[in-house]
Amino acid sequence: MQVLEPAVQGYAWGSATAIPQLLRRPVDGSPVAEAWFGAHSSAPSRLVGASGPPLHHAIADDPVGTLGQDVVSRFGGGLPFLLKLIAAARPLSLQVHPSVELAEDGYAREDAAGVPLDHPHRSYRDRNHKPELVYALSMFEALVGFRAPRRTAEILRGLEHPVARRLHKTIMATPTTAGMQDAFASLVSGATRPTPVEVTAFADELRERVVAGSPSPRTDGAVDRLERAYPGDPGAVTAVLLNPVTLRPGEALFVPAGAVHCYLEGVAVEIMANSDNVLRAGLTSKHVDIPELLRAVDCVAAPPIRIAPEHVYDATDVYYAPVDDFELSVTHVPDDEECRLPGAGPRVLLCLEGQVRLRAESGAELELAPGGASFVPAADGALCATGGGRLVQAAVP
Repeated sequence: MQVLEPAVQGYAWGSATAIPQLLRRPVDGSPVAEAWFGAHSSAPSRLVGASGPPLHHAIADDPVGTLGQDVVSRFGGGLPFLLKLIAAARPLSLQVHPSVELAEDGYAREDAAGVPLDHPHRSYRDRNHKPELVYALSMFEALVGFRAPRRTAEILRGLEHPVARRLHKTIMATPTTAGMQDAFASLVSGATRPTPVEVTAFADELRERVVAGSPSPRTDGAVDRLERAYPGDPGAVTAVLLNPVTLRPGEALFVPAGAVHCYLEGVAVEIMANSDNVLRAGLTSKHVDIPELLRAVDCVAAPPIRIAPEHVYDATDVYYAPVDDFELSVTHVPDDEECRLPGAGPRVLLCLEGQVRLRAESGAELELAPGGASFVPAADGALCATGGGRLVQAAVP
């Protein structure tokens, strides 16, 4: 096992303090949105040692030793998951992640068109899907998936703004998935999207309604927050169509491929399939690709997928997502005894609290302080931990 140095991403929506404090690094006032602990080629972590190679190079040099034969057989020669810290001080983009089929098709089309992998207008950075699970470290606010059509119509009923009346009419004419898809498409597509003036006026009416008495103060508040963060952006209006979600610390949410979502605020651990494919509809200064997003989005109304942990061993909770690429476990290492950790394939461990010593079946040992991370190859076998603290572990089911 080796110490893993994360790749830090300074996106504009990031918190200036949360991730530096978690990683025990100086705060310099710059936004730090994400820290990546993984082997994606666009921002790989590095192994700390004599040579300090990027993790994906170390894996390529010895796929079976690092990943194990089972993982190589199922996923090829790459680490199947990507672990992140995420800290949103303001809302992220309104986005969808593609399925494997769409990712493979989109990647091939952009390659054939000669679009460089690092081009800002490229939508597909790899051929993989990107389902993800969020484990909250603070109160975490999000919008995820579509509401039931009739509940959306209730929220829109009585609003006077032409955009609200048009959405209400569209949904009531077809109170099904098709109606929600038409309503959503009308808000984000170039020919029908509201103008910045219309978006601001729509948000103003909802602000007034909160004071007068609203059927959904939470929804009106989300529109207000998004419009203030991204003035005039039609993505703010889509909040009336989406499910609001609040996670308390220790709660987890699964976002499948195809689910439209927008993270509003909070600090969390994220685990996902090893992909950087993001299709954006708005609320961003980055590339927006409406045609691809509308191909990928699933407009079926469904409640957000909260993942309840399964308690294993004495100190560990495992959050099993309904995908083969990853699972996340959280272990509260007791102060006075050694505890066994789940998993035996390739793993990434991140210490959130305390001082934890890891001991592998191979005999390898490593101590992690808060913010410290480690890559554990399959060849190291089973792990035990001592010392006291809280660990998160990314692994392959």
